[in-house]
Amino acid sequence: MPTLAQPAAGAYADIVAAIGHTPMVELARLAPHPGVRLFAKLEGHNPTGSVKDRVARAMLEAARADGSLSPGQTILEPSSGNTGISLAMIGSRLGHPVRIVMPDNTTPERTQLLRMFGAEIVYSPGSEGSNGAVRLAQRLAAADPSLFMPFQYGNAANPEVHETTTAPEILAAVAEVDVFVAGLGTGGTLTGVGRALKAARPGVRIIAAEPLPGEQLQGLRSLDDGFVPPILDESVLDDRYLVGNRDAVIGVRRLLADEGIFAGLSSGAALSVAVRVARDLPGGNVVVLLADGGWKYLSTDLWSRDLDELEDELEGSLLW
Repeated sequence: MPTLAQPAAGAYADIVAAIGHTPMVELARLAPHPGVRLFAKLEGHNPTGSVKDRVARAMLEAARADGSLSPGQTILEPSSGNTGISLAMIGSRLGHPVRIVMPDNTTPERTQLLRMFGAEIVYSPGSEGSNGAVRLAQRLAAADPSLFMPFQYGNAANPEVHETTTAPEILAAVAEVDVFVAGLGTGGTLTGVGRALKAARPGVRIIAAEPLPGEQLQGLRSLDDGFVPPILDESVLDDRYLVGNRDAVIGVRRLLADEGIFAGLSSGAALSVAVRVARDLPGGNVVVLLADGGWKYLSTDLWSRDLDELEDELEGSLLW
């Protein structure tokens, strides 16, 4: 069972133990009216820069505990980048080779980070998006039983770690949360945090930020594209707001310009939805989870390029 990381005498035992306890900051300049307070959970402050550090650690610890992951066994996982980077870092600390199946049109920073942490990369066709990476990883796992695939989309440790760590951290910072917004990726964050918040705060609303059908936006998925992650508990969701690529880019730009927060593209999408939800509330507290920082997107120059030029150049790539 994942537990909150606790520092010993003011210091963590190692970098893996430092996962979690990310900051919560108020976005006072982005709140749409004085009756609503808008807060952001900054998951980019995890060691490899994303919320997926929580998930990777939980999946590997659970697998080692139940014996499904043997010492030195190779880990195989499909990922659009963040989970793969987290598994590569943690796997290297635990003595496991890591092989990541990733679309070939992700940002170059992801490739660089995976290789820095010693991971082997198997590329899937970028035109098939993250679903193509899942299909290829499943074929590779079926062909080689010596591989261990945590499979974040179907691993119960994914929502569980958010229920037992992320949600308590949110409640400790914003006890009277009325709305929680997060991007819809594997569904683990929304499911785990949603379950815990609904138990603690009857009446809280759980909102998913979901890409428009057919639009590929790094780290997020549309349920209408045909793959519903097995761990997603749709009964936890009170609503799904669709968000476009342009809104996601505007979101990351506003986070930087108005609040000094350097965040990734899915964070811009989640912020866009959170502001829309907050605008319609008479009052209350809205918490949005920003899944990663902007460092893995620097090559795209999202923060200064013309929006129309970006749309023309990146249309059809996994970034969108």
